[in-house]
Amino acid sequence: MANRRDSRIEPSFEGSPKAKSAAGFSVNEEDRVVPGNRKSSGRKASKAKSSSRGKRGKPRRGLFGALARMLYWCFVLCIWGGIAVAGIVVYYGAKMPAATTWSIPDRAPNIKIVSVDGQLLANRGMSGGEAVGLHEMSPYIPEAVIAIEDRRFYSHFGIDPIGLSRAMVTNVLGRRFSQGGSTLTQQLAKNLFLKPDRTLERKVQEVLLALWLEHKHTKDQILEMYLNRVYFGSGAYGVEAASRRYFGKSARDVTLSEAALLAGLLKAPSRLSPARDPKAAEERSQLVLAAMRDEGKISAKELASAMSAPATRAPSYWTGSENYVADTIMEELPDLIGDVRSDIVVDTTVDLNLQKLAEQSIRRLIDESGKKLNVSQGALVSIDNSGAVRAMVGGYDYSTSQFDRASEARRQPGSAFKPFVYMAALEAGRTPDSVRNDAPIKIGKWTPDNYGGKYFGKVTLATALAKSLNSVAAQLTMEVGPDAVVEAAHRMGIQSDLIANTSIALGTSEVTPLELTSAYVPFANGGYKPDIHFIRRITTTEGKVLYDDNGGSAPRVVKPNIVGMMNSMMTGTVEIGTAKKAAFAWPSAGKTGTSQNSRDAWFVGYTANLTTGVWFGNDDGTPMKKVTGGALPAQAWHEFMVAAHEGVPVRPLPGTWKSTPPDTIVPDDIPSVDNNQAAPLPAVAVSRSEPAAAPAPAAVPAQAPVRRPAETVDADGFNMPGDGGTTASIKHPVPPGSVGGPTKKRKTSILDILGGG
Repeated sequence: MANRRDSRIEPSFEGSPKAKSAAGFSVNEEDRVVPGNRKSSGRKASKAKSSSRGKRGKPRRGLFGALARMLYWCFVLCIWGGIAVAGIVVYYGAKMPAATTWSIPDRAPNIKIVSVDGQLLANRGMSGGEAVGLHEMSPYIPEAVIAIEDRRFYSHFGIDPIGLSRAMVTNVLGRRFSQGGSTLTQQLAKNLFLKPDRTLERKVQEVLLALWLEHKHTKDQILEMYLNRVYFGSGAYGVEAASRRYFGKSARDVTLSEAALLAGLLKAPSRLSPARDPKAAEERSQLVLAAMRDEGKISAKELASAMSAPATRAPSYWTGSENYVADTIMEELPDLIGDVRSDIVVDTTVDLNLQKLAEQSIRRLIDESGKKLNVSQGALVSIDNSGAVRAMVGGYDYSTSQFDRASEARRQPGSAFKPFVYMAALEAGRTPDSVRNDAPIKIGKWTPDNYGGKYFGKVTLATALAKSLNSVAAQLTMEVGPDAVVEAAHRMGIQSDLIANTSIALGTSEVTPLELTSAYVPFANGGYKPDIHFIRRITTTEGKVLYDDNGGSAPRVVKPNIVGMMNSMMTGTVEIGTAKKAAFAWPSAGKTGTSQNSRDAWFVGYTANLTTGVWFGNDDGTPMKKVTGGALPAQAWHEFMVAAHEGVPVRPLPGTWKSTPPDTIVPDDIPSVDNNQAAPLPAVAVSRSEPAAAPAPAAVPAQAPVRRPAETVDADGFNMPGDGGTTASIKHPVPPGSVGGPTKKRKTSILDILGGG
């Protein structure tokens, strides 16, 4: 305040200080204290003098001054920006584990499933394809990816400043995210270590990890890891899986146009997938081809050739019936080798040629007769004498239904179950020449009628089986007892629970085609029950053996003489019985079967080389139109077996039994059948004819067949007691679609605008 008082300008008065008058008071204008206006006259003069001189130089000083100020502030901003970036990097980097603990995570293991001769059946696992070395795959693939995704890949250090700057400018000017600045190394770092979150922290970590990858690995190693792990859409991870899925070939054999299509998918795998939008995928592939030409990877001539011959898409990846086999194998793997931790190769017993033949047989008959006969599904299983499954078709089309009707669907086998009844009777002392009276009988409240109500009187067991006579099968079941039939079936290979009642003779208990076919194998191989198997060997890709099926010894479950008798009897089914359509050049035997109202139609037959079972029906159990086991199933069996035995030396069925000519058969005792309990069995040794053990009881009197409205005679020759209305336990899996799903639209963030990725 003192200074202010000292600097105060006091008014001056003329004359004596004591002479004060208003007239004598005066203040000089220049002495007024007015902010902004108090200027010395000397300063004004100086300004006036220089104003004329400075008019020419003022614009010049303004231009350079502006530039200088701009450079100055840019420099300041760069310094502070660098400090801020360094701080952010240090802050988020401190949250990451120590770099010494970083390691490349294991790639999701692939299970490569191959046929008996090494042909690919399927790939299973998260990736869907094995890893392929960079120098093993088609050279067009890495060239196409680099040209469209990261053309300076081999020159940058993990981050591409030029590409990042370009992306930032493009995004800012366009006011939207349209350019990405991530290098292939950054993309690999993101795929290996990070979540897909779009945050500043994730972007910083991505940069740090990219620098670490460049320090630890060569460019070729980084590119190989990227190509074997990146997502190509439709559930395919890696170039091998994508090549198999889209083109039906290995990445080693991909053409230029196919490589361009694969590289084009990386921008938006799900949206650009050729399985979803073929046109968009093709347009994108042409951009890739142009980029390859601009980078000097291909010539103009190669460009024109590739554009004129676009990539050809393979049929749906999921259509092949071999996928049913692959699914079954995947279920067995945990019990054989535990968790799969690395890529493995599963060598199977399946013959891919036979697999294709089986699929063609089923599909052709359904295509030709499906609508007319109301048939929508079929299954086929073929097993050799060692128990090795050579072919298995679980349905009409795997792409529409992955439910395996061969190994999972439990259906009523009908008369195809009768061989176990006759086997039990032979083991109890009967022979193929034993005679029974084929006439209407009544067991409790059940009358097992023959097909069409026809009866033949006294017939041998061989004739009864060949003609599938129900009354005789029911009599034999009562004689030996249902428990003996159940025991025989389980001993031969049936695993399903069986109800031990009299109607079991006519196949009322449900079984799968796989187990019913496997239960016929001992008839074909001489009486031995092998382990039914699909897998021969499991190895790592380096060749280390994880599992090896050495076969082992199969236990004998049927005596040789019984095998001979059964083969003699079932040969008649093919030669003169219900399966005449199945006959071909090889000695063969088998049995047809048809369930209530033609809901199921079967034929299981065998040669000395293969045992094959065929089933036709509908998943919902609706009846077919008069389809019997001797029709579609026998036709499919014939078609498959003729092709499967082409070029194979003919061999006879095991066993030497020969039935006695009909005119020399001595009628043996025909036991009467009690309505409520089984007849006692004579304890006699097996011989060519059945000895009389006691005075012959009265034969069952012939009587008119009893028919009830609730019972209908099936087309294969038997009448089921009522209609239980139950069919197989059918699952309804969803057909495979695009892996993943629709994603919600995300708002563009500042990171998208500035950096992309």
